[in-house]
Amino acid sequence: MATHVQSAERPADSSWKQELNTLKTPAHKDIASPIEVGSRAPSSAKIPLPDGRSTLIVFLRHCGCPFAEKTFKALTAISATYPSLHCIAVSHSTKEATERWIPQVGGAWNVEVLVDDDRDLYAQWGLGVSSIWHMASPWVLYSVYRLGQTEGIWNKPAESGTRWQISGAFAIDRSGIVRWAHVDKAADDTARLNDGVIALGVEKDAEP
Repeated sequence: MATHVQSAERPADSSWKQELNTLKTPAHKDIASPIEVGSRAPSSAKIPLPDGRSTLIVFLRHCGCPFAEKTFKALTAISATYPSLHCIAVSHSTKEATERWIPQVGGAWNVEVLVDDDRDLYAQWGLGVSSIWHMASPWVLYSVYRLGQTEGIWNKPAESGTRWQISGAFAIDRSGIVRWAHVDKAADDTARLNDGVIALGVEKDAEP
C-alpha cells in the first residue's frame, strides 16, 4: 500500500545555512558488505522481506537533488505501469522535508515512501558515504546542467539530509532473493529501474 505524503509549508527559517548543513560530514555508520545478486535481501522492521511480493527499492539522494527527482519520477511511473510490483522509495531527508518534496516532484503515486533520516537502512543495504569526486566532479556538475536543459529537472532547496550519501536500487523477488542491484558510481549514475523490473519478470497488468 502506498504511503500518501501530504504537503507541508516550508519553515520560515529555511535558508542557505540548511544548504550548508547538507555538506557537513555525516555521522559514522557501520556499513554492511555490498549486496550481491543472488543473495538474500536484508530484512528489517521498516522493510520486512520476503513479504510475498516482487519489490523494487530505491534509496534516494537528498530531497532537492535533481538526480533523486529523476529517479523518483521513474519509480512512480513504474509503480503505475506495474501495480502488482511493490515499489519503495527510501529518503534520508527528514519527514518534514520529504513531505514537502514529494508533491513538488509529482506525488508518490503507488510508491511507499519511507523516511530513514538516521540512515540505518542505507547502512544495512551497504550504502555508505561518497567522495567529493563522486558528488561534484566536473562531469557530475555538467550532468546537473544537462538534466535541467533536457528534462527540466533542476536543483531544489535542500533542507536536510547529506549530499555525501550514496544512493542505489535493488530488485527483490517474492522469496526475498536479490535479482538486480545498482549502486551509483557517481551522483549522476542513476539506476535504470526498468532493468530491475525485467530481472523480476514482472509483467504489465492486462489492458481492460
